[in-house]
Formats: sequence, C-alpha cells, structure tokens
Amino acid sequence: MSLLGNIIWLIFGGLIAGVAYIIGGLAICLTIVGIPFGLKMVRFGISALTPFGRETSPSDGGTGCIATVLNIIWLVLFGWEIALVHVFFGIILGITIIGIPFAKQHFKLVPIALLPFSYSMK
Repeated sequence: MSLLGNIIWLIFGGLIAGVAYIIGGLAICLTIVGIPFGLKMVRFGISALTPFGRETSPSDGGTGCIATVLNIIWLVLFGWEIALVHVFFGIILGITIIGIPFAKQHFKLVPIALLPFSYSMK
C-alpha cells in the first residue's frame, strides 16, 4: 500500500516538491556557512519524495548545543515557511476523504520542516 501511496504522491506534486527541496539545498550549499542547512534540506527533499511507509522520529545526535543553535537559525530563516506550506496543503487535502492519507503525510513532514537537526524520517 505504501508503494501505491508513494506513486500517487509523486504524480500529484511530491516529485516537484522533493526536487525543489533538493535544488534549494544544493543552492544553499554554495556558501560555506550554508552547507549544514543545505545538506539537511537535501535530506528533507529525499524524505519528501517518498513519505509513505516512513515514520518521523527524533534523531539520535540532534540534542546538543550546536544542533539547538542550528535549529533556531533554520526555524527563523527557512523552517516556518516550509512548515506553513505543509500545514496549508495538509488542511486543503484533509477536506476531502480521498486526500486524508496525503494530508497525514504533509502533517508528518511538519516537525522535520521546523527542526531538521532534531528530527529525521526512518
């Protein structure tokens, strides 16, 4: 079932979103300061390509002082916009019965969009 969900997800916008996250992450990597953020954004893009069958969980190494500072910088610069987009599409898709599974996937991506140095998809 997750294979079918991922295929439908990719056809109806997941491929565009995932590729956009990957391209944005590579663009952020062009600066030396942005490399940690760009790598997380590329990883987020890969996770956004196939969200069905994966779970969001706190990452093992994301509780330190550096991760907290990077999460705050991410949240202020990028995270809140990405999270709002996922919440918006989750609400829109949740209105229809057919869209509820896809709305759940958008809501699953919100914690990673807000705090990528503390959460991961496995």
